[in-house]
Parts: sequence; C-alpha cells; structure tokens
Amino acid sequence: MQRRSFLAATTATIAAIAAPAVLAQNGKLTPLKFTLDFRINGQTAPFFLALAKGYYKDEGLDVSIDTGAGSVASITRIASGVYQLGLGDISSLVEFNAQNPGTPMVQAVYQYYNRAPFAIIGRKDRGVTSDFRSLAGKKVAAAAVESTRRAWPLVARKQGMRADAFQWQTTDFSARDNVMVRGDVDAATYFHDSAVSLFARMKPEELSVLKYADAGVNLYGNAILAGSNLIAQNPKVVAAFLRASNRAIVETFANPAPSIAAMRQREPILDEKIELERWGITAQYVGAPDTQGHGLGDIRKLTLEQQVDEVAEVFGLKVKPASDAIFNTSMLPSRSERTLPKSSKA
Repeated sequence: MQRRSFLAATTATIAAIAAPAVLAQNGKLTPLKFTLDFRINGQTAPFFLALAKGYYKDEGLDVSIDTGAGSVASITRIASGVYQLGLGDISSLVEFNAQNPGTPMVQAVYQYYNRAPFAIIGRKDRGVTSDFRSLAGKKVAAAAVESTRRAWPLVARKQGMRADAFQWQTTDFSARDNVMVRGDVDAATYFHDSAVSLFARMKPEELSVLKYADAGVNLYGNAILAGSNLIAQNPKVVAAFLRASNRAIVETFANPAPSIAAMRQREPILDEKIELERWGITAQYVGAPDTQGHGLGDIRKLTLEQQVDEVAEVFGLKVKPASDAIFNTSMLPSRSERTLPKSSKA
C-alpha cells in the first residue's frame, strides 16, 4: 500500500466506526485473536472482565485471549496475521517499524500503560538507595532481551551515568525473585507491577524501588496493537474491541475485585490478594497523570515523538519511523467514555 492510499484508509477509518456492534456477514460473531505480552495476571485483568461480562459479544466479537512471550513476540504474531490484536511495548514497536520500513504492518491503537512501569529494584543491605547512582558497580539481574533492560541507557543518560555503570547478570524471568532473595545479585529489573511476587518474599522496607519515570524518562509502555490489514479493511472491528476493553478498564478502576475474579476463572491458582495488589500498582501507570487531560488510551504526540527520537538514538536505528506510523488514534472510544471517575485513584 502506498502512502497516499494508507492515508486515505486512515481517513476513511474515522467515518467507519460509528456502529455499536460488528457482526460477520453471516450474522455470527466476528472472531478475534488477542495475544497478551506475557502470562495471565492482574496486570491484564480488565480484558478478562470484558470477556466474562460479555462486553466483546455485545460488540459482535468472539474474542480469544492467549498468553504471550514478550512484546517482540506479540508484534511478530500480529504482523504475521496469526493474531489480529495484542499487547506490546511502544519502544519495541518503534524498533520493529524501523526494521520494516514503509507502510506499517502493526500500529498501536490504545495506550494501555500511559507510562512504562519499568523499574530496577535493589536490596538496601547492598547499598542500593532511591538514587540511581547507587547502582554503580552493582550486579543487576535481567532477562537477555527485555524492555526494562533495553531502556536502561535512556535512564543512564538522564542521570549522567555510564550505560555500563553496573554489571548485568542475565537471568530468566522465572529465576529473578530467587536470585534477589538469595542475594546472588544486588538488584533486578522488573515491571513494577510484576514485582509483587518479590514483595511477598522480601519486606518492602528491605528494598529500594527505582522507577524509570522518576528519572525523567517519559516512555509509553504496553499498548493495544492491531494489524494494519485489519485497521484498513475493518476498522469497525478494532473500534468495537477498544470500546469493550475500555469499558472494562474504567470499571476495573472503580472496583477491581470483579476483574480479578474474572481473571482467576482462567488462572484459579493465582492468589486474589496478590493480584489485587498487583492491579493497584498497574493502575498507577495505566491511569498516569496525563490521562486526566486526554483520557485513557490516548497519547500526547510530542511525548511519542520524543520517545521515537530517544529510542532511535539509543537503539542505533537507521530509520526513524514517524509517530503517525506508530500510533493510530482514529478508533479510540469517545473522550467521555475514556474519562476516569474522580473517585478513581491511579
């Protein structure tokens, strides 16, 4: 698709999403495959609430939700057409589009984490404080390829530190808590809301949580992504999925318990108390301060452009994608639908 036809398709999208529901031509529900970026837990509980309460069906959709294997895998799944929608990190999408120039195969359509929940959590008894400079000379556990680790140079630059100020200890996600508890490392990278498993094994007062956002790194995190073919050919389907999901997200802010219960129908082994605690952290990033201005799911174009610039520089990208190729806001629910009640606390 040439740029002119791509822009025409995007413009046509705006006029095509008014229908409240989307049914396949034979009158049956439209099937959609949605991939998470990782395991099922409280971070993504709203999507299971939408499934359990029939919000997707109300929109004419038959949605299946599968676990993921990281943002890169989510983007690849969508680009291949195996999945139509999924969750994935914006910085990873910038890199993917830079490596696959031209008309984008995947675009973000709803910003889930308004700020990336990236953090390094360190042991105070190893000298790790709330100052990122205290990590100098330390040993930090991280998976070989993960968003938090890859974004570290952005923090280092903001803090006036060298990117190699500490030693990375490559560790599988499943072993990260263990190496922290045993003291094999001094610190580890986490999605902040993924660290509740560590908080259950170590006292919070024993740990320092160094949030990337506190270092002045304003990165958008995981967003709902859609394949460009689906966006161009059937934007009503994308809009319908976003309406149903947004409806559940707003309800989860008001009362997370039903969402956690819906999520546990799929993963009953998960502890309700821990997952409620996890959502409490997730909500801080989904409902970050910017959402008070533009509502859930939306972005500030300047912030995205700055993220593209920083990612291109730090990742050494030869091509810098345009922000409009990364994010398509034309299928978002109305602003009023995306407003959190004043009583909701992020």
